[in-house]
Amino acid sequence: MTQQDQYILALDTATPCSTVALTTGTRQGGKVFASLSLSSNVTHSRRLLTAIDRLFTETEIPKSSISAYAVGLGPGSFTGLRIGMATVKGLAAASGAKLYGVPTLDILAANCSDSRLICSVLDARKKEVYSAFYRCNESGFTERVSDIIAISPEKLVDLIDEPVLMVGDGLSVYGELWKQQLGTRMSMFPSQLWSPSASTLGLLAGELAVHNAHLDVAAASPMYIRASDAELNLQMKKKAQKRQG
Repeated sequence: MTQQDQYILALDTATPCSTVALTTGTRQGGKVFASLSLSSNVTHSRRLLTAIDRLFTETEIPKSSISAYAVGLGPGSFTGLRIGMATVKGLAAASGAKLYGVPTLDILAANCSDSRLICSVLDARKKEVYSAFYRCNESGFTERVSDIIAISPEKLVDLIDEPVLMVGDGLSVYGELWKQQLGTRMSMFPSQLWSPSASTLGLLAGELAVHNAHLDVAAASPMYIRASDAELNLQMKKKAQKRQG
C-alpha cells in the first residue's frame, strides 16, 4: 500500500471545536473521506469517541484499515489537548499504527493561500494569544516562518510591519483592536476558517508520513508553549517555601 492509499484518522481538540476526519494522501492530491466538527459547551471527552465512531459508520471504512493517527499538538486549551492526545495515543498503541502530530496553528494556516504574510492566532486567555507567521511557497502551500509564541495582542502588532492576513479564533476577541492598530495593513480570512480542520490535519500528516516523521507513541505530548495554572501555582508555592525557609 502506498502512502497515498493509507487511511489516516485525524483529530484536534485544542479549541472548543472537536474536529475529526478520515483522509488519505497529502495536500497535493489527497482525499478526505469524511470530516466532522462540533462546537458546543459539551466537553471533548463526551463527544470525541462518538464522533470517531460516526465517521467509521458513515464511510463503512473498517477501523482495522487505519494505518496512522494524527493529532493537533496545540497550543490551546490544556484540558482539550490532554484529552485529544490521550485518545489518539490509546488508539495508536492498541492498533500498532503510527502517530503524527501537527501544531494547531499550522493547521489553521494550511487552509489559507495568499501572497501576503499569514498570521495564525488562537485565544490563549490571560490577555494573550498563541501566534505564528506563515508564507506560501511556490506550490501555494503554507510554510511556517517563525516560532510559535504566546504574546499579548498589543505586542503582536509590533511584530507586523507589512500587509498581513490573519486567521483563528483570536480574531473574535482581539480583531477590533488589531483593526484599530494595524489599519489597512490587516485583513482577515472568513470566520468559517477560524477553527482547526481535522481534514487539513490529516493531509498534513500525510506529508509527514512521506518522510516517516512520526512521533514516539509513548513519549508524545502536547505543545503547551506556556505553563499551566497548576504548574504556575506550584512554582509560586515552592518560591514561597524557599523564602520562608
